Amino acid sequence: MGDPGRDLEVTGDVWHWRGPAPFFFVTVPADESQHLHAVSTAVTYGWGMIPVRARIGATEWTTSLFPKDGLYLVPVKDAVRRAEELDEGDTVTVRLTVAGGA
Repeated sequence: MGDPGRDLEVTGDVWHWRGPAPFFFVTVPADESQHLHAVSTAVTYGWGMIPVRARIGATEWTTSLFPKDGLYLVPVKDAVRRAEELDEGDTVTVRLTVAGGA
């Protein structure tokens, strides 16, 4: 990948949040979340959100990581899940490139 300070790869399970606006996420593990937190001050646009380009398989999209309980969550859009044939509980590898900042 490109810049090791801005690029990382994480593996996790797809899970479904059943809130008022249901969505699917992958949780960034603790070590990678610590790395993201270290670069977050240079790139966050508020509430700790970190803009990224994400890729699962052949599908790439732009999104923002959500901070939650000391970790970060990668939102997985329905179009991505359909394109990559993903469902709740599937283990995936997500490639992240942190956008913005210096």
